[in-house]
Order: sequence, then structure tokens, then C-alpha cells
Amino acid sequence: MKTISLKIDDAIFDDTKNILENIKKPRNRYINEAIEYYNKVQNRILLQKKMHFESKLVSESSMEVLSEFEQIDNINESI
Repeated sequence: MKTISLKIDDAIFDDTKNILENIKKPRNRYINEAIEYYNKVQNRILLQKKMHFESKLVSESSMEVLSEFEQIDNINESI
């Protein structure tokens, strides 16, 4: 486990403190869970961007293949 120093906005700290008093959870555990959740969200966003980019690449090559098949169909129809 790593130890870090962290500056938190007063409003966020006060809100967190109030929540922790109600849920009876240690502050370190709460912050670890919050960061873990945020990391999962960010990883999903990164994966979504990557999939969108790769989907565009596949789409372009799929259109090329479709065009080639259409040319073959046109040749076969003219025969």
C-alpha cells in the first residue's frame, strides 16, 4: 500500500466527513473505494473511445470490401 499526501477542497472534505459519520466507514477505505470506482469509469471511457476509433477503421475497410463485391456482381451480371 502507498501513502500519499492529498489536498482536498474544503467543501468536498466537509461533505465527505458528514457522509463518513453516517455510514461509519474509515476515511481511507472510503477514499480508496471512490478512487477505484472513478478509475473504472475512466477505463470504460477510454475503452469506448478506443472501440469507436477502431470501429471507424473497420467501417472504412468494410466499405472497400463491399465496393469490390459490387464490382464483381456487376461483372457477373454483364456476362
